Amino acid sequence: MTMMRNIKIKGLLAAILGMTAITSGANGATAEGVLHPERNEYTTTGIFGKWDIPSLQRGLQVYVEVCSACHSLDLVAFRTLEDLGYNEDEIKAIAVEYEYNDALDDDGEPMFRPGIPADYFPAPFANEKAARAANGGALPPDFSTLVKAREHLSFLPWNSVYGEDYVVALMTGYHDEAPEGVEMTPGLYYNDYFAGNQIAMAPPLFDDMVEYADGTPATIHQMAYDVANFMAWASDPTMQERKEMGLNVMLFMIVFVILLYFTNKRVWKKVKKGDDIDPSKL
Repeated sequence: MTMMRNIKIKGLLAAILGMTAITSGANGATAEGVLHPERNEYTTTGIFGKWDIPSLQRGLQVYVEVCSACHSLDLVAFRTLEDLGYNEDEIKAIAVEYEYNDALDDDGEPMFRPGIPADYFPAPFANEKAARAANGGALPPDFSTLVKAREHLSFLPWNSVYGEDYVVALMTGYHDEAPEGVEMTPGLYYNDYFAGNQIAMAPPLFDDMVEYADGTPATIHQMAYDVANFMAWASDPTMQERKEMGLNVMLFMIVFVILLYFTNKRVWKKVKKGDDIDPSKL
């Protein structure tokens, strides 16, 4: 028993030391200049979370007018924009703005055709080499799963990072000049939230860069917030349906357990402790 107790104590101390190391590592990263993204408020948080449809539509506009010049959205089809509140005609109007060369003419030569709702958002570059050549050797990441890829849920709440918060922080964390004593690599930009603080992407957003159809002021933070929401939807489009199903299942289980409880009391109501049980009388 004493040996087992010593083993448990040693295991607990090892776990504490491990958590201390994790915290120290996070603090060390902050000390080197990389800041922890600030937490924003989202309508998707919690078990009753729902998509903010106006924000998603604004985020789509930011992506189309700004981000799509470099970043792909490979896993999103135009038809799924129905989840954002667009009807069939509006989706067709969005899709037709793009061209695809996967069709052949009568001579078997590739020909361009307008997009249809079944198509996926086209990539801005033909291949990875073309993307790197146009961006100084850096490869712009695909937006389809970027929010999930940047999500880090830690045992320690203050070390957790949500993908949307990282995107907002990254887009708003640029400086015109690097802090004193920091030597910048030519062609890179200083950012508070990017690993190493030097990023190849130039500041992508400026105030009033787009004109929102609903009249929302297009500040840098607002555009970053909206496109982060849109990217979160692209990464997990079934979030709302999944939460609604989970709530329905929990409600069913609660009712089911209550019914089982009263059924059990009814069945065993006339059975006294120590009495013989006659199944035919139950």
